[in-house]
Amino acid sequence: MKHGVVAVLVAPVLLVSGGCVRHESAEQSGESTPSTASVASSAQSLDGRLVTADGRARTYHLHVPGGLSEQAVPLVIALHGGTGSGDQFRRNSGLDELADEHGFVVVYPDGVGVGRTDALRTWNGGYCCGQAARDDVDDVSFVRELIDAIAAHYPIDPQRVFAVGHSNGGIMAYRLACELSDRIAAVALQAGSLGVDDCAPEHPVSLLHLHGTADTNHPIDGGRGSTSISGVDFHSARTSVRDFAAADGCPATPTFTADPSNPDLTISTWTPCGGGSEVRFVEVAGAEHAWMGHTSGAPRLTGEWYADLDASVMVVEFVLAHPRQG
Repeated sequence: MKHGVVAVLVAPVLLVSGGCVRHESAEQSGESTPSTASVASSAQSLDGRLVTADGRARTYHLHVPGGLSEQAVPLVIALHGGTGSGDQFRRNSGLDELADEHGFVVVYPDGVGVGRTDALRTWNGGYCCGQAARDDVDDVSFVRELIDAIAAHYPIDPQRVFAVGHSNGGIMAYRLACELSDRIAAVALQAGSLGVDDCAPEHPVSLLHLHGTADTNHPIDGGRGSTSISGVDFHSARTSVRDFAAADGCPATPTFTADPSNPDLTISTWTPCGGGSEVRFVEVAGAEHAWMGHTSGAPRLTGEWYADLDASVMVVEFVLAHPRQG
């Protein structure tokens, strides 16, 4: 994968009060405030802060590829795993390079952390995980406000807003598909599960779920993983996909295919689903919990990384191929 040079700039500060977004000027904040026009020539990486309607100060990292014009582009929301961070997922996934290659904006929001350093960040995906779930943090509203804030300053195509996630971030991606279907066209994840009891998307959402059969953090059939630190009895990945497919108006029975280039893959596909959407489940024999195709930073918790499939490439290819129809 090609690694480009990224200009790191001081972020704009996006403030939300009572659901209204305002963009603080450079004179008010003492910080550089790029406009849509200024990002057209070269890639930019920005660290930002969003004060949400519930009074929480939330942070994120935004990557905007160079060469943007007035033509609307996709937005990919990349959700880190439990105890990770947006910047950690950015560095581990290589999604910035894919954004430059394919011409989409990617944002890496941070979950809710604990302590003075905001460590151990998690998402409230429903039944999991950590402080975010215990405090019933409204992460769905945070993502909605974040989409609005980014779209106010960059040419985002509302038909191509997507979410991708790993582990707890994958659980959060499922929740967005269920509860933010008016904004999210497709989600793609690795090693997650459906964490809400009543999943009833108002609009069809395409979904890709990638899961390793040797995952001991979030076991593919559910339960408490032997290397998990969440203390959660995870829902079954296989059941999660089937339940979401039913909620998405898919056929009751999927088609099963193999990948001739990789015998480890077993692919289940539900199509056609509501509104032309699609649900796909990819089982990877022998793969562990680490984000596939990328070196694990914590092999004791995530296991060794699976080298024969790049999760970042797979999730990006899937979501970009599944814009909202109509």
